[in-house]
Amino acid sequence: MKIIAVGKNYADHAMEFDGTSVKPAVPMIFMKPDSAIIKNGKHFYVPDFMGCIDYEAELVVRICKLGKSIPARFAYRYYDAVTVGIDFTARDMQRRLIEAGEPWDLSKGFDGSATLGDFRPVEGLDMKNIDFSLTIDDKVVQSANSSQMLFSVDEIIAYISRFCTLKTGDLIFTGTPAGSGPAPIGTRMKGYIGEEKVLDFQIR
Repeated sequence: MKIIAVGKNYADHAMEFDGTSVKPAVPMIFMKPDSAIIKNGKHFYVPDFMGCIDYEAELVVRICKLGKSIPARFAYRYYDAVTVGIDFTARDMQRRLIEAGEPWDLSKGFDGSATLGDFRPVEGLDMKNIDFSLTIDDKVVQSANSSQMLFSVDEIIAYISRFCTLKTGDLIFTGTPAGSGPAPIGTRMKGYIGEEKVLDFQIR
């Protein structure tokens, strides 16, 4: 099982991250190991030795069958469920590595850095019009609609599958909107698709 993620897929987040808002020619792709996964309800323990740890709420889609070089128009056949997940990022470490021109995989792929909510079937959903949000102690800190993605879910799948065969159970984190920030120890995070709560856990 692979965890594939998209960086800077919302213009407002790209602007707050590095001041750019121009859509790139292709999606920015990175990966996390399966040891990054924390299932819904399990605590996230902040690894303080890595510096500032930021939360990034994202829609996550689950691949449901084997696929290679998938045309965008057929991509909808290859995923069956969606949820909200958190892409935790060691931000200090990431910026330091970027400035040094070095790979920043460890700042994204450490144990526990991918919290997953409960999946919901995509049947009946318009994947280009899904509201999702994240709260911290019941205060909304991130809120967006999938229509704001620079690259749609289907475009992402078509692009990734040119290089990597997608397999049943693979997960795709589709990018975070504006509002990401440090994960406050002792707080409770909840993720929603529309009004439905799909993610609920504590930061320790």
